[in-house]
Amino acid sequence: MNINDILIPMVTLGGLGLIFGAILAFASSRFAVEKDPRVDEVREALPGANCGACGYPGCDGLSAAIVAGKAPMNACTVGGAASAEKIGAIMGVEAQASEKQVARVLCQGDLEAAAQKYKYVGIESCAAANALGGGSKACGYGCLGFGDCAKACPFDAIEIVNGVAIVDEERCTGCTICVAACPKGIIQMVPQSKRVVILCASLDKGKLVRGYCKVGCIACNICVRKCPENAIVLESNLAHIVYDKCTNCAECVDKCPTSSIKKYDDVCEEKQTAAL
Repeated sequence: MNINDILIPMVTLGGLGLIFGAILAFASSRFAVEKDPRVDEVREALPGANCGACGYPGCDGLSAAIVAGKAPMNACTVGGAASAEKIGAIMGVEAQASEKQVARVLCQGDLEAAAQKYKYVGIESCAAANALGGGSKACGYGCLGFGDCAKACPFDAIEIVNGVAIVDEERCTGCTICVAACPKGIIQMVPQSKRVVILCASLDKGKLVRGYCKVGCIACNICVRKCPENAIVLESNLAHIVYDKCTNCAECVDKCPTSSIKKYDDVCEEKQTAAL
């Protein structure tokens, strides 16, 4: 075999490679989109959780959106006020402060307080149990206790105690991932400073609620009448707190005949005691 039969193709391919490489390098330089250096600075100010709670594909997507003016500087619930302040300094404007939102599970019907309509044996998943007649709990609105929310939480802020999920507010970042994970839709985001909570989501009439839960809202209307701030309304057989009006006076807590209204600090203490 002639040596030229090998060298010529090699030289030809090498030359073509150099030519195409030069073309690609020129095109990359000619059509490159200049990146705003603030994108990287904003990215550094974010916590790096990449949870997607902001509605963007991770912290990289959010930082680009903030610099482009498509997202507010306080869009990251995980970073909270600290991240928003840093981002505001980078962007040269004052970030609007927003109160931390935390998740609350609107149910306290644990294994002692709530009746069961059958014994569930299957996949330990709230979604799976809910698909079987709404789950084994007699209350069709109650926490099923298999921890889909806890498994979904990227911050280990939820645990299951005696068949009911409870949120550790120190770890909760307000990312709302647990809200989407709950098949019953009973996890609500609430301003952390608001300590009074109605731990029930049942829309059934009071007589029916009494039959399956010791701590459910029976729509008696006492809390509505006794609240000095008119911060509680009754809708569809269930009391709701208007948090813009609530002052944490706890008058409703003392008056509720079924103890379905509590201060969240007391709830945490009770659950911690039950877990021991």
